[in-house]
Amino acid sequence: MTSPAAVKDRIQKWLNSTGFAVLATESAGQPHTSLIAITPVDEGQRLVFATYRNTRKFTNLMQNQRVSVLMDGSQRDSQDGTATSFVLSAVGRVQEINATSRPGLLGAHLEKHPDLATFTQAPDCVLLEVVVEAYQVVHGIDDVTWWCVDDLKNPSDKAS
Repeated sequence: MTSPAAVKDRIQKWLNSTGFAVLATESAGQPHTSLIAITPVDEGQRLVFATYRNTRKFTNLMQNQRVSVLMDGSQRDSQDGTATSFVLSAVGRVQEINATSRPGLLGAHLEKHPDLATFTQAPDCVLLEVVVEAYQVVHGIDDVTWWCVDDLKNPSDKAS
């Protein structure tokens, strides 16, 4: 069995190396997906992203804050060409980032995504965060695990 410390490390490395994810929202039983630029904060406990207020995505989020965020980690080793398959999903709730936290989180988001500076300065752009409750880690069709964020907070304390 994989230790929480190893899982936390793998999740953290993947979140730091990826820039984009698919956000799944829902309204009145109708699913909707959107590509978003993400920035992990607090060791992956929160995922920051920006959107315009006048989008279906934002409307859906205001009606139902529960979301899933999918990140595809498939990659090829440049040395030997072997493929590594890794899919990570985060499940949680979205909330608007408050005015006190906004400057620091916007700075972190723009450091990772400098091309979004004009977009994030638009009057109708809002900065949001997914407060992650759990991660689903998929390495293959028969290799799927769920990890509660609380169990990953201090994995060295939980290792036997």
